[in-house]
Amino acid sequence: MELQDYLLVLRKNWALILVLSVLGAGLGYAYSAFAEPVYTASAKVFVSTSGASSAAELQQGNNFTQQRVKTYADLVKTAAVLQPTIDALGISTSVERLRRDVSATAPLNTTVIDVTVNNADPVFAASLATATAAELIAVVEDIETTDSVVGSPVRLTTVQEAEVPWAPTSPNTRLNIALGLLLGIAAGLAIALLRHALDTRVRNERDVDLVTERPVIGGIVFDPKAKERPLVLHADPRSPRAESFRTLRTNLQFLDAGKRHRSFVVTSSLPSEGKSTTAANLAIALADAGAKVLLVGADLRRPKMADYMSIEGGVGLTDVLVGRVTVKDATQQWGRTGLHLLPAGTIPPNPSELLGSTVMSELIEDLQREYDVVLYDAPPLLPVTDAAVLARLVGGAIMVVAAGRTRRQQVEGAIDALDNVDAPLSGVVLTMLPVKGPDAYGYGRYGYAYKEPSTSKK
Repeated sequence: MELQDYLLVLRKNWALILVLSVLGAGLGYAYSAFAEPVYTASAKVFVSTSGASSAAELQQGNNFTQQRVKTYADLVKTAAVLQPTIDALGISTSVERLRRDVSATAPLNTTVIDVTVNNADPVFAASLATATAAELIAVVEDIETTDSVVGSPVRLTTVQEAEVPWAPTSPNTRLNIALGLLLGIAAGLAIALLRHALDTRVRNERDVDLVTERPVIGGIVFDPKAKERPLVLHADPRSPRAESFRTLRTNLQFLDAGKRHRSFVVTSSLPSEGKSTTAANLAIALADAGAKVLLVGADLRRPKMADYMSIEGGVGLTDVLVGRVTVKDATQQWGRTGLHLLPAGTIPPNPSELLGSTVMSELIEDLQREYDVVLYDAPPLLPVTDAAVLARLVGGAIMVVAAGRTRRQQVEGAIDALDNVDAPLSGVVLTMLPVKGPDAYGYGRYGYAYKEPSTSKK
């Protein structure tokens, strides 16, 4: 993934990340609000040696003390210190239970022991820390006394009794909120990246590049009224979607520049990706540019072209192939333009055989000589083999891919269907491109949005 991929993931999932971040911070605050407060009190014990009469002996005594300090700190959790502490305070608890609250540390290169107590009662925490320090002094002096006359060479002194803490040390509300916020952000990012990794839908040109090296020759923006007005070039010629088809027309003129005949099968991976409306509007755009165009309804299973173009579709391609009528009689001119239509005609029981027949091959050759551009509106590739068989005879296919709906595996399967019969894929057209949101394409990428000129009075 590149930087722009991560930015796209953030744009698409910012709401999820925000919700999880707020939720994490809220959980951190709730934990702090309901957790039992813990107070910390500390007493300091200074460790020294006695009997030094010279600087050398004092240095030796200091080194000896630093070596022993950690050992004395470890004694704090022993029963020898804690049981007398319990007896001195007169509390009803066990050594094991008290050991959880009491600790001792010896800062590096010092002869000071910090006796620390954590407890929900601040007064008790201070009393326990002071009492534990006093018992530690007694135990160490008893252990280190080897001669009752000379006494212990080590002296422990309480230099600071524990003070009653005024504020709890735990829970740390700010820290918990910050940790909850970070965990929420991390969870949101993890889910967002997982969704991106599992999402195999084709959304843009870069996704198409992962499947095929063939170029994306156009992109048709999404129009919620597409079903109501499939022929947008006539219904709304100044709309961004209409301009998308004009851009597609321009790009088609440079597609397969060395190809002598300009004939293409317009197909898709699955139904409802916009192949028929793309073929119809592209044919109109080509005719508007002055080309002599023939749009052939080659979908002999679920023909739609006649309905879109509002013509009589009872006689058409099927009737020509079986010899009922001539191609001239079955072809209709669309208005006064250079666009001619050959509808599907009667639905046959064997569409694949008809489209792959010798008669169809000869018809394709005749139509290529008669028209500047011939477009065949064919069925989708995955459900049936009609489009692949026809594309092999025509010599080129344009695959329509619905952005945000078709998955990469489906596009790969459709391309494999073409490769299996050596039918070339000329280019890809992305349809239903969003005009809003993180996946939106600017109109400048595939066309321009026109606005009515404003008029003003002087």
